[in-house]
Amino acid sequence: MFAVKFKATEKTIFNKALAEYIASSYAEPPEVYRDDLRVLDELREAATAALDGNPNVLKRNIRYYGQLAFILSKFPADVGISFTWYNSFTSDIEVSCQDLYFERASVLFNIGAAYSQLGCREGHSDMDSLNRAFNYFQQAAGTFGYLQRKIVGECRTQLTTDMSAYMLTALENLMLCQAQECVWHRSALSRMKDANIARIATHVAELYEQAMQSASQGSLAGTIPNGWVDHLKVKGLYFRAEAQQRKSMSCLASSQYGEEVARLQAAQEYCNQISELVSYDQRWSKLLRAAVLEMVKSQAELVGSNRTRAEHDNDVIYLDPVPAISSLPDISPYKLAESKTPEIIENPGKFLGGEELGPPLFKGLVPFVIHQAASLYEDRKDQLVSKDLITALDELTADCESVLNSLNMPHALEAIKKPIGLPPNILVGADEIRSDGGYIGIKRLLDSAIVSNTRANELLDAAEKALYDEAQEDQRVQQRVPKGGRQAKRIESAELTNKFRAEIAKYRDVINRARESDATIKAQVDMWSQFFSLLGSPRDEIERQVPSTTANPITDPHHSQIVGRLQQYMDEITLMKRERAKSTEKLKRVANEDDITPALNEEMQRLAALSATPILQFGLHQFEDLFAQKLDKYMTWRKYIDEEREAQLELLDSIREANQAFLVARSNHPLLQQREKALSNLETAVKRYREASFNLHDGARFYVSLESELQKLKGGCLDFAMARHLDALEQLGLSHGETPTDLAQAPEQASNAAMQQPNLVWDPTMPLKYTTPK
Repeated sequence: MFAVKFKATEKTIFNKALAEYIASSYAEPPEVYRDDLRVLDELREAATAALDGNPNVLKRNIRYYGQLAFILSKFPADVGISFTWYNSFTSDIEVSCQDLYFERASVLFNIGAAYSQLGCREGHSDMDSLNRAFNYFQQAAGTFGYLQRKIVGECRTQLTTDMSAYMLTALENLMLCQAQECVWHRSALSRMKDANIARIATHVAELYEQAMQSASQGSLAGTIPNGWVDHLKVKGLYFRAEAQQRKSMSCLASSQYGEEVARLQAAQEYCNQISELVSYDQRWSKLLRAAVLEMVKSQAELVGSNRTRAEHDNDVIYLDPVPAISSLPDISPYKLAESKTPEIIENPGKFLGGEELGPPLFKGLVPFVIHQAASLYEDRKDQLVSKDLITALDELTADCESVLNSLNMPHALEAIKKPIGLPPNILVGADEIRSDGGYIGIKRLLDSAIVSNTRANELLDAAEKALYDEAQEDQRVQQRVPKGGRQAKRIESAELTNKFRAEIAKYRDVINRARESDATIKAQVDMWSQFFSLLGSPRDEIERQVPSTTANPITDPHHSQIVGRLQQYMDEITLMKRERAKSTEKLKRVANEDDITPALNEEMQRLAALSATPILQFGLHQFEDLFAQKLDKYMTWRKYIDEEREAQLELLDSIREANQAFLVARSNHPLLQQREKALSNLETAVKRYREASFNLHDGARFYVSLESELQKLKGGCLDFAMARHLDALEQLGLSHGETPTDLAQAPEQASNAAMQQPNLVWDPTMPLKYTTPK
């Protein structure tokens, strides 16, 4: 019997590529999965090293295969790891690619090969060994069949011919042949009836003929091992002869002497075909195994002996008519062997966590599709909650504020309710302004911003001047370089300063926009300066400046009724806004706590249970129903918004109506109107002060950062200018200490300096001069 060789591979490491993928795509620290990464590398090493036909090799490959099937739901197939595998039958042919599906298919091929080798290791002389071999060959057939039907099609690369559809079909048929042959051996050992043994042998012959047909495909000519096709053909003829010979023995037992002779004649023809093949081509005797040749020889001798006896007995004793071979009824096959894919191969997820596969690696790593689905749900939820619902609530509140401001509410009511003193919001604002230094304090911030802007301009001017001076010097050097100088090697400044000048232009624009912003703030401060000064004063001074109605109070009972009704409406609108703010916060809290990940995991497990393949492939479209279900709970907020809008419109209409009566009632009370206007102006002044203060403090932080960046830019320009200056001196043949006053005169000065002899007598009136030692 034949065993399939293992596919060989090159060493491959998962650790680095998977760690990088976890860090980049899952935004999780790879250190959390350090043990899983190590174990995965160890599993591959154990599965692909020291391959031979023993149960431990099979267990190691199944364990690695099961973990591969699981991690394919966590990582994409092209995760960035290259796998190299060699052809099982032609080891000089290899395929290298970045494909986890290819890795899984190659490991599964080796699992089928391991089953085949374990089947071949079993003996054929006892029932237990034959039963084990029978099971191994069936599992080998099932593994190769499953690889061909389910797994190979998912690979994303060109495979070696040992994993082609023809080859895998041939291997599946070969394993079935050998499994059915084990049944034949077992039936012979158990002394089963000859008629049944004949039926079993018939099916063995059919399977060998199918395997030979698959293995004879032209595309497998360079892949199928030498002698395999010959072996399959001879085995097919052998079991055809065996079926006829066993059937003849059954005919003898049932006194069908003429058919016995015909069956033996048919068996003899099959034996003769084998003999002709071996005699015609001597390579057959070299390619066929000795055990097969011995089986064929023994069979031919047995058939020949039985035929001689049967013909003699029938001619002398029984005189039973001998039918023609072509008229003999076919022997119906007895099919016992079948492809059986081990459950651990078809559904490895069922065995994860058990002894066979061990705990699942990267169990805590959420499948990537779950991350994508969660991100998509978050986008849709944000669009619904933030862009639609909360925006609608904010717009309702803004519309309400706009209407109230147009009616000068609640300032008009405050002027009536409190004819003297200041409202709490103005008192709090005044305290803030006073603690900040009042108008003087904000003026100081404004002046500081203007000074910072000027200083930023100066830094930028200095950087620009350094480039300008360097460009002027470069122009003179380019024109005045001595004959034979290195002018051709000196790059013009314009080519080197593009980056600096772009940076200067960028910062110039930033400074100009900052100056415009400062001017806007200054205009606002100047406009409200009197109010800022007043709000920075003591509280009693502010109260003195606000008109009081205590000297001329409103005593009309009808007027009091109007004010009371308006106040009631204002209290209701205040309560509505307060409850709306609470509802908005509740909505935000519900959205923040709305984590769809557990539901996605449950849905994934449900879909996985329905999957017929161990490769769990999910698309975002499969979660659409779940998205709709989860988002449906926010639909009640749309109803709430509609109710709020209707209630607000009704309440604002009531306020407008009450305000008309209120305006008529107070039209003859000028002090009241003056007080309303004064309180309104003070409240607006508090808001403007806070805006200006915030913007100026933010601007101060901006100018600190800007000045740091401009210092770096200025330093870079000065360093560049100095480097170019030194390069210019080198081209002119001068040292740094001999810098001429005017580089335009450099050639003449350089010549004169070269002609003068050094004065070796020290002159105390001359400054010391240090030169570089020669």
